[in-house]
Formats: sequence, C-alpha cells, structure tokens
Amino acid sequence: MSRDIYINAKIYVRKNRFENAMCVENGLITAVGTNEEILSSYGKKSHVTDCEGRTILPGMNDSHLHMMQYGETLNQAAIEDAHSVNELVDICRKFITENPEKASKGIHSIGWNQDMFSDSPALPTKEDMDRISKDVPVVLERVCGHIASVNSKALELMGLNSRSHDGILRGSQVIAVKETVPDFTINEKRVIIRDTMKKMAAMGITSIQSNDIGADFDNDDEAFAMMRDLYDSGEASVRYHFQMCFETPEKFLNFIEKGEYTNTRYRDDSMLTLGPLKLYKDGSLGARTAYMINGYADDPGNCGLQWLSSETMDEFCAAAAHNGIQVVTHAIGDRAISETIDSYEKVMIDGENKLRNGIIHCQITDRSLTDRIRKDNILVMAQPVFIDYDMNIVERLCGKKLASTSYAFGTMLKNGVHLSYGTDCPVESCNPFENIYAAVTRKGKDGLPEDGFFPAECVDVETAIDAYTLESAYAQFAENKKGRIKPGFLADFLILDRDIFTVSPSEIKDIRPVMTVVNGRRV
Repeated sequence: MSRDIYINAKIYVRKNRFENAMCVENGLITAVGTNEEILSSYGKKSHVTDCEGRTILPGMNDSHLHMMQYGETLNQAAIEDAHSVNELVDICRKFITENPEKASKGIHSIGWNQDMFSDSPALPTKEDMDRISKDVPVVLERVCGHIASVNSKALELMGLNSRSHDGILRGSQVIAVKETVPDFTINEKRVIIRDTMKKMAAMGITSIQSNDIGADFDNDDEAFAMMRDLYDSGEASVRYHFQMCFETPEKFLNFIEKGEYTNTRYRDDSMLTLGPLKLYKDGSLGARTAYMINGYADDPGNCGLQWLSSETMDEFCAAAAHNGIQVVTHAIGDRAISETIDSYEKVMIDGENKLRNGIIHCQITDRSLTDRIRKDNILVMAQPVFIDYDMNIVERLCGKKLASTSYAFGTMLKNGVHLSYGTDCPVESCNPFENIYAAVTRKGKDGLPEDGFFPAECVDVETAIDAYTLESAYAQFAENKKGRIKPGFLADFLILDRDIFTVSPSEIKDIRPVMTVVNGRRV
C-alpha cells in the first residue's frame, strides 16, 4: 500500500471551504482535514509533502479538445504566429529547409488567421501556396480547421482544376484535401500522444475529453489498439475520454454492434474511457461558416454552412438514444444551436435530457436560445478563451444586439446550466489558466477592454474552477468520482505556484502548477 500525505496547504474543497491537509492512498483521496487530523490518523508510515502554504486545486479536465491534432502541430510548421501571408510563406519555406525528410511528401499545418495579418485580411490563395512548393502538396488550415489554403499540386491530387481554382477550400473539402499529404504512422502518433500528454500535465491538465477518433486517424481500430497499449504500458500522463465522429448513421450503428463499444474494459477503467458521439452542425465564426439565422451583418446573403442536415442529425441522435449513448455537437451559429436543440428534444426520455446531450462551443445566442438550453437541461462545453480573438469580430459579423447576448457563459452558469470549460486546442492553447482568466475577467491577454467584454458575463474564480473540474466531470458522467478534492474521489490535483484566490485577476493567466498528480502519481 502506498500512502502520501500533503500538509500545510490551502486545499480548495468547495466554494467558501478550504482545508490544510489530505491523505492519498492507492490512487484515491482517503481523507481531507486539518494538519493535526491528517497527521494523527495517517502520519505513520506515510510519505509527507510539506506544501509550504501553496494552493491545491482539483485537476483540470478539458471538456473538448483535439489532442492528436495538437500533437501534430508541435511537429509541423508553426504558422499560428504568422502576421502576413509573406510571413506564412517564409515560415513554411524555413520548415522545409530545416526538415527535408518531414516535408519530402508534403506540408500540412494548422493555425493561420487572416484577421491577424497586418497587411491585408485576405485569405491565402493557391498562388501564395505555390510560393512554398509546386512539387509536393501544401495544405495550410485556418486556425478553426474549417478553411484550408492549398497549392496547385494539392488541387491536382484532389482532381480539381488547378488553373481556375483559387486554392481556398471549405467544409468537407478540407477533410478530403488533408489526404493528399501522407499522415504520421501509427507508431509516430503513439510517440506524439505520449509527449503531448506530458506537456498537458505540465500545464495542470489531468483529464481530457478529446475528439480524435473519426477525425485524425485513418484506421480507427488501429488507433484504439494503440491507445489501449499506451495506457496498459503506464506511459499515459492524463486520463482520456473519447469523443468519436462517424461519417454516417450506418457506420455509427456498426461501431455500436461490432466496434469498441463491445469492449468491456471501459466499464471499470478510469484512465481510458469511451465517451459520446461527436457531431458537427456548422463551421466557425471567423471563417464565416457558422450557421446563422439572419446571416452575417457584413456579408449579406451568407448564412454560413450547415454541415449536417436536420434529417441526418435526427438519425444519429435516434441511434444514439436507442443505445443509451450521449451526443455532443459542435454548434457555433444561432441557427446551428437552435437546430441542434430541435434534434435533442426529439430524443428526450420522459421529457428529460437523461443522456446529457450537449453543445460544444455554443457561441452565438439570443436569450430565447439560452432559455431553451436551461429548460431542456442541455450541457454546454464552452471555451471562454475564445473571446480573446472573437470579441474583435463578433459585433462586425453578427451585429451589436446579437453580440451582446452571445458568449453568455456566465449567464448560463448563473442560471444553473451544466456548463464545462475546454479549449478546443489547438484552436487555442490548452493552458487552463488562460481560460480561467478569460472567464473571470472577460478580457484579452493584453488586458483589454479595461472593463471586460460584456462584463456581466464574468464569473468568480470558484465558479470558473468548478466549471473546469466538477462540471467537466459531470459532462462525462464522472461527477461522483472526480472534480473535487474529497474522500473517495480520484487523486487528481495540482499544487500551484501562487494562490489563484488572492492574486490580481490579471495574474491568473500566468499561474502554473509546481506539481501535477494523476491517480496519486506525480506526473
């Protein structure tokens, strides 16, 4: 039996309650209390860590990101900081020079954002991509993943007319064009995932709910086998909850009958768990592909992209409901959110959302939509850190009135909605403290605007932490075993380098853990 005691700490138990010490045994928290209580009851034959007054929080649980995609970006051209098309081209040329083997069969990266270009907000075109290379396919995705700029070679491999096409692809074509660049091998992906988990743990993340299956692997069976082996070998640093995509309802049903849902290991495994069906209803706001009721204020007639028809979504939801499986849906525009709620309401059980179907992002809303979400008890997996960029464009794209009721994450939490925090990494950094900072201050990383972006949506620090821990656990039906520092709960927690409850709100984004513990083990 292994036993660890942590004393002289400021342990966050719940709102308005802190303790000084706790005991951890065999991956579980067994007791929380005063230094005297814990030492007198568990002090003998224990390893004691003096926390020297530091703050301890439950481990952060990111309720939606793309871990494989994030790991791949760490091994590709770093285009997310490009401030012009010329700089974008230069970064990729330099990557080719420094990594000739990696670039020998093509270039694929994600992260450019035309709104960050200082010279012109124009989208990069085929001609720009041809400046990088004409010999191998070049596929550069916008940060949202819903637009890609490609070169002539990629267009040719897609069977598109490279002479007349501008090289800007949207929607399903983005998924297809990525096939023109050879993917990492499954063994390379295993190493990437292992190393990426270490980076996440260093930021204080102990659990992730990640959309990789059906999105970033060519062979899902091979991917599942690789993930099982990674966890069985003890190399994994964070808990992993699958969010899974399928091309058709028929493929989803086949997976239920013959795929990983038949594997009994997930019933008792707390490190690697099977999660919900993940659907895409629309695109992104910055790409003007979010599905909008009244279209875009600066682009009349453009209502965005309906990625999934209501009929097909109803089929997916019915199949999931029949088999007792949760559904979470990417929905950003108000029309996408409204139609997602419509589909969920059709599969309610006795008028209740017992399967905890949820909306990922849930950005553009009016009060009637947030009222429906509350009334139907629909979960929301939100990304407060999105306002760092989106507050610069939302009024221009949606109009001031609709902007004032959007990103209403504070209102929803205050009204009792089960709203959890995630980052959608690599769209944003997976750093949880930048996300908490955005939720508490409603400011960009530069500290502006001075009063916050619609500051009525700000939440207090405790609420933000609970959204990242207990609410994220609720989103995966795990609220009775993680998300709190409480006897009987999983021993996932962080020791911070400063006290998040007393520092200036502007300092929250700079907080880092000095120790991250998962399953009682320091990772």
